Amino acid sequence: MEIVVFGAGSLGSLVGGRLARDHEVTLVARAEHTEAIRDSGLHIEGELEATVFPAATTDGRGLAADLAIVTVKSGDTATAADALATGSFDVVLSLQNGMGNEAVLADVLEGSILAGTASYGAVRREPGTVECTGRGEIVLGAREGGSSVLAERVGRAFSVVGLETTVADDMPRRLWGKLAVNAGINPVTALADVENGAVLDPPANDTARAATRETARVARACGVHLPNRVALESMARVADDTAANASSMRQDVRTGRRTEIDAINGYVLDRASERGLEVPTNRTLATLVRTWERARGLR
Repeated sequence: MEIVVFGAGSLGSLVGGRLARDHEVTLVARAEHTEAIRDSGLHIEGELEATVFPAATTDGRGLAADLAIVTVKSGDTATAADALATGSFDVVLSLQNGMGNEAVLADVLEGSILAGTASYGAVRREPGTVECTGRGEIVLGAREGGSSVLAERVGRAFSVVGLETTVADDMPRRLWGKLAVNAGINPVTALADVENGAVLDPPANDTARAATRETARVARACGVHLPNRVALESMARVADDTAANASSMRQDVRTGRRTEIDAINGYVLDRASERGLEVPTNRTLATLVRTWERARGLR
């Protein structure tokens, strides 16, 4: 299969590098990362070790492939969609944090848009090198739910290279479930500058659980069945499994980059406002992170 990974940072490099073992892969990445890959290949360290030699470019326009995988930050989704629209792809898969990315892609791109989540831990250590900090799972399927022949095909392409993959027919529930987890873990760990495991204990635990419960409530108001108990158990499980890891939002704050708060707690706040619901914890967390961004000229 011919595959383009648009936004080959940490996760994109890990997934794209693994796929390059059996598929023809092109990574769209920043200049220094692209140059290093061209010079000596992509080095994957940690729990998934390999050196592979995918194509790499800084220009994502005019490309053609069977599959495009979008792994950019949520704030860059519209830019990615515009670039991908200049090329040709049978199917586009979003493996991004937050909610709403698939709708942005669908507004611009023709063809099928798949939704996906990825729980693999990945950190780009230096140009040309990415570390797998924890094995996880990729879940993908039709963005509105139901079965999809294209999703099955993409799932097989992932599975054949050893990526743990599930093709699901309930992606709306799974996306809201991941959002509930991220809403509880990401802003708390970013604002407190702590590892994920900190949300398992007081005093952070109360705030993380409140944000997760509010998100599950909004999901149900949007017609997605997500009990509080299930959301809370998922949040605790992810925090425990990734206890020593830094959340993506914490990494953004530590490096002075704009976060994905608008697509996580901000998304919960927007959907709640549309339905007349109060989500005070999500509102507070979104306000604090946005204030941090504004003070640094990031928004």
